Amino acid sequence: MLTVKSAMELQSSSLEMVNEISSLDDLTISDKANSTGYPDYVYFNAATIFQNNHVEKPQDQQLVDYGKLTNLPMPAFEDEKSQSWSFELAFNALKYQDFLEDLMIDSCFYPSNPTHDDLTSLVVVMLYDFQDRKFQPRLCLADEEEIEEVREVEKCLNSFKTKIAASLARCRIKLDILTIDYLLPETVRTKQERASTLPLYAWVNTIKTSLEDVCNSLVREGFLKVKSITELEGLTFCQDLHCQDLLVFPAHLKADLCGMELFTDYRLVFQDKSCSLAVHSAKALMNMDDNVIIGSMASGLTIAHMSTLTNQNTSKIFVCGVKSKSQQEQLRHLFTQMHCKNIKLIPDTFTDIEPTDARLQKAKIVLLLPQCTVSGVSNPVEFILNENRDAGLLQDLSRGSISEDKLNDLVKHQEQILTHAVKFPRVQAVVYCTCSVYPEENENVVKKALAYKVEGNQVQPYRLSPPVLPLCSTLEIEKASEKCLKLEPSEINNGCFVAVLTREQDPSGTVSVKDVLARAAAKGLLDGIKTIKPAKKERRKSKPATQTTIASSGTQDRIAEFLKKESKEATNIVIKPYISNDSLFRESKTRISNPPKRLPKASPSMSKMSPVKKILSKSSATERHYERRRSNVARPKLEEMSVLKPVEMILPPVICRSHSSYGCNSKSPPHLSYFRWKGRHSLPRNLLTPTSSTKMSKHNDTPTSPAKPSRPWL
Repeated sequence: MLTVKSAMELQSSSLEMVNEISSLDDLTISDKANSTGYPDYVYFNAATIFQNNHVEKPQDQQLVDYGKLTNLPMPAFEDEKSQSWSFELAFNALKYQDFLEDLMIDSCFYPSNPTHDDLTSLVVVMLYDFQDRKFQPRLCLADEEEIEEVREVEKCLNSFKTKIAASLARCRIKLDILTIDYLLPETVRTKQERASTLPLYAWVNTIKTSLEDVCNSLVREGFLKVKSITELEGLTFCQDLHCQDLLVFPAHLKADLCGMELFTDYRLVFQDKSCSLAVHSAKALMNMDDNVIIGSMASGLTIAHMSTLTNQNTSKIFVCGVKSKSQQEQLRHLFTQMHCKNIKLIPDTFTDIEPTDARLQKAKIVLLLPQCTVSGVSNPVEFILNENRDAGLLQDLSRGSISEDKLNDLVKHQEQILTHAVKFPRVQAVVYCTCSVYPEENENVVKKALAYKVEGNQVQPYRLSPPVLPLCSTLEIEKASEKCLKLEPSEINNGCFVAVLTREQDPSGTVSVKDVLARAAAKGLLDGIKTIKPAKKERRKSKPATQTTIASSGTQDRIAEFLKKESKEATNIVIKPYISNDSLFRESKTRISNPPKRLPKASPSMSKMSPVKKILSKSSATERHYERRRSNVARPKLEEMSVLKPVEMILPPVICRSHSSYGCNSKSPPHLSYFRWKGRHSLPRNLLTPTSSTKMSKHNDTPTSPAKPSRPWL
């Protein structure tokens, strides 16, 4: 028997239910705009994805039966848009699988409509979209290809629209929630909120254009460049702080940007920031002609980005694991559109390639972006499709946690691929990047790789080095001591982990001359280096039988010719640091102020010389003395050298007395001379003498009265 209180509660619940049914605007799971639905093939493909990834419950907990079909072949998608629609729809159905099953039972839809069990996945997918578009009828195009199963399920759902809406309202009242989004785990709901506002990142294809040209084109299109990512709103963009070739746009502009010529012509390329961080970390370790190995099968966009940052003529990018011919043709077509010409595809898996493979002996960098849990990504569907990741992770990602078995399998693969990378004897650095927040995939994998000992004593072990990237926040500065770059998931970026393993320095200090010169050339340090050419006979002996002359006008060709010539003549290289006039003046002043205590006796041969020969002999002896003195001075290191500017200075007047004025009248005016420094090449590296008229300009000043001489140095 109902009490008054229970009757009032029931009446109140009924009124709220009616209001909920009449107000269908609040019955959506997501904040998606009013939609007209998808074509038939999108529902059908999404049902296939859901069937392969849904959670199989124990027999005693099953509410609905999904049939026995598993591991269905992935459907062929017409384009990227239909693929994205299908995966997004399937992923949303996976997130609400338990709720949708309860809705089918509570509304009596499942018992009243006995369909084939293999179509249950199609019912769940279409039920999610039906309530998401506020139970409005779907708009079908006239030329759309009809699928019989899709039209049959849609008809049944429309007939149960009121009962499904009532069941949805009762669920909200019972759980006392504003939206059904609160049924999701906290981690999944947080990622869903971040994904809707996550900025768009796009890198500049510097082979086809430049950063300045792209910015100018955007400004002409009405965009405004702002300084910070926090200022992004409307038609604005900014430059990323970590990667100089990366631009950031507001999230709501994606549809408009995709239609712009900058993106359709692959001058600007959309990609997640984590991939750009890995590529730039590898680029910072490269010399001018180093090759790169991409060990894991990364996306074509990551491979192309690595290619745009390297020299198309001197460096090569080796990509391992591209086995299928269709995938090879697809990648080659993409690289042709992006003008990338230095990419070599290898069908062999990276772990199956021997470290002594002749094709990879010039490779100095290994870039690894292995399969991971993608636990740090807020928009997992888009990331998985763009970066060629495992779609089987959708089930775990929809639940907010990764199963222990799947995590262990991924960790085992990551350890295997990173350990294999450190076995290559010619490789000098390994860049390891994941989009995971689990230490098992990040720090633990790196520690095991560093602890691995390569057989043989000919190679140096690896050590952990911080990535060569700017530190843009206080948190990054505080974590700089960890020597790994870790970006936590936030409203402005996905989470990622970047570790750089470099070889320890050889204790013997023996480094290849060519490597030193190549690194110096890449950093622009070859300016000011002079080489002592050997004699003609020595050059003839050192010349090979067939010698080709390299004629080049560019800087890179001249450096390449220089490296080729100096690889055999490296012992004659002499770096002459610039000695300023000021330091030379101090040296001569010290020499004059501290004369030797005992003068050397003149040799008999010297006494017989003419005065002119004596002066020349003294001058050459003095020059040799200062040459020896400069050679004894410790030369600065190349990285410590800095270009010094010549300084013009005026010396005090020198009073010169002629031979005939020794006993003349003291009132006669003295002869005044001024010596002026002319520049860095105007003064010889010897003593300053008034006879060096070709190196100094002498200004005579004859006063008309015996007044005090002027002092222009004051």
